[in-house]
Amino acid sequence: MDRIAAMRLFTRIVELGSFSRAAAQLGVARASATQIIKQLEARVGVRLLLRTTRQVTPTVDGSAYYQRCLEILSDLDELDAEFSQVGRHPQGSIRLDMSGSLCRLVLLPALPAFCARYPQIKLEIGVGDRQIDLVREGVDCVLRIGDLRDIPLVARELTRLEQVTCAASDYLARHGAPRSLAELEGHLTVDYVSATSGKQVPLAFDVGGRIERHVLPATVTVNNGDAYVAACKAGFGIIQLPRYHVSAELERGEFEEILTEHRPPPLPLNVLYPPNRQLSARVRVLIDWLGELFASSPLTARR
Repeated sequence: MDRIAAMRLFTRIVELGSFSRAAAQLGVARASATQIIKQLEARVGVRLLLRTTRQVTPTVDGSAYYQRCLEILSDLDELDAEFSQVGRHPQGSIRLDMSGSLCRLVLLPALPAFCARYPQIKLEIGVGDRQIDLVREGVDCVLRIGDLRDIPLVARELTRLEQVTCAASDYLARHGAPRSLAELEGHLTVDYVSATSGKQVPLAFDVGGRIERHVLPATVTVNNGDAYVAACKAGFGIIQLPRYHVSAELERGEFEEILTEHRPPPLPLNVLYPPNRQLSARVRVLIDWLGELFASSPLTARR
């Protein structure tokens, strides 16, 4: 029995809760996976997994063994990366998940530079704002904007995104541009509901270092950034969002920024990845490159 291969199989079974899915991911026959785990349990002298018709869960000993396996496999991967060609020339596939607007407006235009620097890395990019299980879905890392409370992942802040308050020029021509927070009364907004929390996000303004929140009446509610901008463009009211998302509309004069003396607080942009995992060389170089990109991009760098 290859003990390292057996440990990798065991950890994937624990993470996926399934023999068949773990075997498929690692290219092992289902029957072989069962036999490997039996041999592993015989070697360590304890039962590691509890199997029912619906799920596979680790025993108490299995949970402890799982944590030690993670540490050992992480150290081995780090050692291999440090001394191998892979460490010097990262290669393989990376699965990344992020919002559609950030991907379309910032990442994809800059991505040829990353691909030229690391030609042996292939990216599979998922677009969305939903909360995903990175381990079960096989995703290496995700980019998320905003509050990260209750998210059990390791987070590295890449930058803070400047936000703007704006509205369509046609809307402001009809309703007038508010020159103070008091003049927001009588105006409309496009309600934005977080796709991850399901909560409405009110308009927020910096008033001398204190954040003041306003809830305005709305005709339309959305939970997607592109729809948020489209609803604003259609004249449904005032919106707040990172500047990069409406930079083109502001430059063309379709949107106008308002209440610039009370800009909303900047939003943190973080890359998230699972805890207890040694990042592979390819994921490390991607995260470092993303840090460079978002810190220097004219669309996302703070002014």
